[in-house]
Amino acid sequence: MANLTRWDPFGEMARFDPFLDMNDYFKGFMLRPVFHGLEAEPEIKLEIAEADKAYTVKADVPGVKKEDIQVSIEGKQVSISAEVKHEKEEKEGKKLVRSERYYGKQFRSFTLAHDIDEAKSEAEYADGVLKLTLPKKAGAETKKLAIK
Repeated sequence: MANLTRWDPFGEMARFDPFLDMNDYFKGFMLRPVFHGLEAEPEIKLEIAEADKAYTVKADVPGVKKEDIQVSIEGKQVSISAEVKHEKEEKEGKKLVRSERYYGKQFRSFTLAHDIDEAKSEAEYADGVLKLTLPKKAGAETKKLAIK
């Protein structure tokens, strides 16, 4: 006579150990080989500092010409967009072995606590870093009410 075993489909989840490497759980799903070797699309990284009268924003936009960067300000909202063009060719002698191209647009938008004075705002771009000086609008201070 055959031995019967009771199988509990949730038994594996009950033994879940959060300190194990999560890659071990997904080994058989073939996700890793499909994406192996692909470069991730670069994204705009931000550093925002606030002073009494202005914000200073540093945005990393490497490999982009300053003509391909646009900054727009609307009230408290600031948007940065950049057109990225990347071309790479590998040749052996006169024979082309491999050619890779990437064309795309990066976009980053964020909201600040105070309205920005667009007329006095300044932008500089050097060494892949976009530096924005965004003065706060005068008269945009919050009024505190006295409680009776």
